[in-house]
Amino acid sequence: MARDRKFHPAWIAVIVTFFTLVATAGFRSAPSVLIMPLEMAFGWSRDQISLAISINVLLYGLTAPFAAALMERFTVRKVVMSALTTVSIGAFLTTQINAPWQLVATWGVIVGIGTGSMALVFAATVANRWFVKRRGLVIGALTAAAATGQLIFLPGLTYLSDHYGWKSIGVTIGSASLIMVPMIFLFLREKPADLGLLPYGAPDDWQPPKRSEMSAGRLALVSLKEASAHKDFWYLVGSFFVCGLSTSGLIGTHFIPAAHDHGMGQVVAASLLALVGVFDVIGTLFSGWLTDKYDPRKLLFFYYGLRGLSLFLLPSILFSSVHPSTLVFVIFYGLDWVATVPPTVMLCRTVLGPDRGTVIYGWVFASHQIGGAIAALGAAVIRVKLGDYAAAFYVSGTLCLITSYFVLQIAKGKDLASLSA
Repeated sequence: MARDRKFHPAWIAVIVTFFTLVATAGFRSAPSVLIMPLEMAFGWSRDQISLAISINVLLYGLTAPFAAALMERFTVRKVVMSALTTVSIGAFLTTQINAPWQLVATWGVIVGIGTGSMALVFAATVANRWFVKRRGLVIGALTAAAATGQLIFLPGLTYLSDHYGWKSIGVTIGSASLIMVPMIFLFLREKPADLGLLPYGAPDDWQPPKRSEMSAGRLALVSLKEASAHKDFWYLVGSFFVCGLSTSGLIGTHFIPAAHDHGMGQVVAASLLALVGVFDVIGTLFSGWLTDKYDPRKLLFFYYGLRGLSLFLLPSILFSSVHPSTLVFVIFYGLDWVATVPPTVMLCRTVLGPDRGTVIYGWVFASHQIGGAIAALGAAVIRVKLGDYAAAFYVSGTLCLITSYFVLQIAKGKDLASLSA
């Protein structure tokens, strides 16, 4: 097999994946923009609308482990192109809704399954197939793309909603999804072996992980059963549950409505959340670099601990206009937003071995989205019952602090070299 070229095609795979994740993640930012317009257009309550968002977030996660197995079985390109087509169908159908259950069916179920079929397992699959060295950095970059795309499109989608109505969001997302399909077909290669190459940084005697003969669904379920016997798997599940609860479920869904409750305009609030996305790129890339060098358990300890402390401060720093303390929170939370992903992906490889690390991450990521789904709906219920989001922020902050202790117990007794193998 040919030796690495000066410019390895692995970086082309990263670039294509990066922009695909940026675009498709932008689709998932729409629900937080739709909450206020749908309230005004139909008179639906916030918890009714949030139910659809919750189901979207939940299916986004529960589809992930099966998507990872499907990518192994039917190729990454076929799964991603099918997922983009599904998102497009769901987005276009959303423009025809006139009842809450229809929002659940279109945005909750169809778009949730479509986006979940890509999710972060797409990033993990590309990183694991194409890289031996720099894997942590690549996972960090692709994770940043997924999270940042969800946030940086918020001001634009808010503008569309304000000036052209909420249906313009569905039309825009449906069209963008279809545009991405030929890009994947033309430019995304499946694996280095197709080009007669080794993965980036692989030694000459490197051998690919043995491919499972099981069906995609069976591989996902068997992996879950076997992983369930390992306590490290449950530590990872629990920690990522809290990660999803405290990011996409709570802040990603309810930051704009919470800021609006304090008198801040929707476009301003959306711009602040987009700024979180900008700093997320820096934080996640740096986290990927750190994961290649330091114990991922210790990194997670600091990430969750500092996130928890920041959530306790949030209710007291939301104002009708942008305040310096609000900007500090936005910058810090952006740096920490998904910095947890690179070390978590690395630790998933220790549960059942590197060959099933992506499928294990799919299940761990499912717990992330279950946490996000609970926060998306639960925070709305708290807002309806208590009149504000403060209690939701405090509960989430407490869970982050508790998690910062338990992540230190993952793979306890194993050295750093075994974690990176």
